[in-house]
Amino acid sequence: MRLLYTFSLFVILSSCSTPQKNKISTQKKLNDNQLLTLVQRQTYKYFYEGAEPISGLSRERYHSDNIYPQNDKDIIATGASGFGIMGTIVAIERKFITKQQGYEHLKKGIDFLAKADRFHGVWPHWMLPSGKAKAFGKNDDAGDLVETSFLAQALVCVRQYYVNGNAEEKALAQKADELWKGIDWNFYRQNNKNVLYWHWSPNSGWKMNFAITGYNECLITYIMAACSPTFGVPAEVYHQGWAKSGAINTNISLYGHTIKLKHNVVGQSVGPLFWAHYSYLGLNPKGLKDKYADYWEENRNHTLINYDYAIANPKGFKGYGKNSWGLTASYSVKGYAAHNIKEDFAVISPTAALSSYPYAPKESMQMIRHLYENMGDKVWGEFGFYDAYSETDNWYPKRYIGIDQGPIVVMIENGRTGLLWNLFMSAPEVQSGLDKLGFTYKK
Repeated sequence: MRLLYTFSLFVILSSCSTPQKNKISTQKKLNDNQLLTLVQRQTYKYFYEGAEPISGLSRERYHSDNIYPQNDKDIIATGASGFGIMGTIVAIERKFITKQQGYEHLKKGIDFLAKADRFHGVWPHWMLPSGKAKAFGKNDDAGDLVETSFLAQALVCVRQYYVNGNAEEKALAQKADELWKGIDWNFYRQNNKNVLYWHWSPNSGWKMNFAITGYNECLITYIMAACSPTFGVPAEVYHQGWAKSGAINTNISLYGHTIKLKHNVVGQSVGPLFWAHYSYLGLNPKGLKDKYADYWEENRNHTLINYDYAIANPKGFKGYGKNSWGLTASYSVKGYAAHNIKEDFAVISPTAALSSYPYAPKESMQMIRHLYENMGDKVWGEFGFYDAYSETDNWYPKRYIGIDQGPIVVMIENGRTGLLWNLFMSAPEVQSGLDKLGFTYKK
């Protein structure tokens, strides 16, 4: 999980920046639809105008301030690239870019992925513009199954989007299809165990030994593994591995909201809000149920716990309330942190509330309007809202992280039209995989 990499990310993230851009002016008196569209358009620029130029994929991060030299601005992030690919479909449909521009941008990225380093079909967490893997941490220098699953859900969406298109579009759909079907999920069971493992390296093998168990951001990893028609895993891998033979369940109430899934955090609490986003960019939580949870209720309650926590503001932080809420992994006054209600450093991450738009549209809209109209260019820049801020510490870094920007574009669209949910859930392999695992869902 991202929280396990806090120290290594702190070291890396503290070494980046780019020259100051001109201030981005904000406009007031936009209606809700106009403001949502503006936020989506501005945020998507990170994945188009701000894309890594050789691959056309997502940079890991981008700094608009001058505090640190940005020596690693060309690092390509696999998971964020998946989110950016899904965002490009939104951009085409919303006419932020033309249909041809969108096709060419997607083709550039997918062509790059086809030639990039893969390890039993799995991409690394980070890549260089050469397509070679870049180590994310010690012994984590090759296959990253979770980041790859975030990308795989995007490739399914691309296939579904172009499957009935013209000849060029059908060819791109086929290439996306071949890439995700080339992921060997079974290999990442580490010798056929009934659990998936996050990492494998030709240099250090299974030394990371990180079994993926719930509940966190990784549900989509098991869904994609079950869906694969080429390397699909049996249902036991999900039930015994992810769900820990039922030990995934709990029954707690926080701020009057019930949680049935035991989050992988200390104590009876909930994790950072990205856990309610990453797996659900394509996977529609509306009506999604299995014997462990109702995933719409879980994600909505996770969101409202964050909202009510900010209103209660037990630590008395400046600015917390109905207009400034949401804790998730992001930059922090302490370097980098997986913020949650048990690990709160007075830092608000806009992606937390904005990407929760489908679950709590009124509460999310309050936050969007406050940020845009009242806080302005303290928090708003060339690629949308900056990654994090703290009113308590008067801390407003002008920096972006790709994996935080991506869900904003996609989840707002899912809340508005269900675009990516409809594409992903229309895939027959997805439906077969969900059936295999015992889910009920909206078709």
